[in-house]
Amino acid sequence: MKLGFSTLSLFMKSFDEICQIATDNGFEIIELLSEGPYNPKNLLNNKKFLEPLFSYNLDIYIHGPSVDLNLASLNEGIRKESIKQIKETIDLASFIDADFITIHPGHVGRFEKRIKDIATSYSIESIKECIDYSNDFNVGISVENMPYKKKFLGTTPKELETIAKKSNSYLTIDTGHANTCLDTEEFFNLKNISYFHLNDNNGIKDQHLVLGEGTLDLNLLKKVKCGIIELNDFDNVLKSKKVIESILTN
Repeated sequence: MKLGFSTLSLFMKSFDEICQIATDNGFEIIELLSEGPYNPKNLLNNKKFLEPLFSYNLDIYIHGPSVDLNLASLNEGIRKESIKQIKETIDLASFIDADFITIHPGHVGRFEKRIKDIATSYSIESIKECIDYSNDFNVGISVENMPYKKKFLGTTPKELETIAKKSNSYLTIDTGHANTCLDTEEFFNLKNISYFHLNDNNGIKDQHLVLGEGTLDLNLLKKVKCGIIELNDFDNVLKSKKVIESILTN
């Protein structure tokens, strides 16, 4: 398995520190969490912060901004701003030569089928617009499955596959999100997966636990070719790395 981790676990450290830690611990990829001071517009306006990314032999992925954004919003202003910020993420990806950008498909405020159907159509349109923008750059747009809650889109394999097929996007499969669904294994068998977010939970709540501390069937990890450990503490990232290495050698 080609393995990396999310910069969530080292949030507020410099890219030089992050890349050095990744290299020292045998990782091949880092996924930049583009929130707060790491948002794409801020980084592009302060490109000196990005210079260390060119000095290390690491693949770069980006988790697009999602806080307070919604590509499926029924509010046109919010939807347009969400698209704008994903396009800024594509600009960032082009500058640092990132391979993939993971984005969230969106959510609804009311849990009626007709509202969700409209929101899904908006999500697909928004993602397609972002992909059209990315065509001039060598970066893949990858839609992530969401935890099983009524407000989220893309919570089942069928929903996620529909969004991906109609928008022509890649898929990012979050193992913890998938574990909150009854059909967890089906997510691992979907086509056009770019990579996985690796974390665990109790099967009910999105907890981002160390692999093996929840109920995820760890044997499913044998199907993963490329994974990003997505946890908020680097010591826990290293614990999960050991779990993965143990599974793959047995």
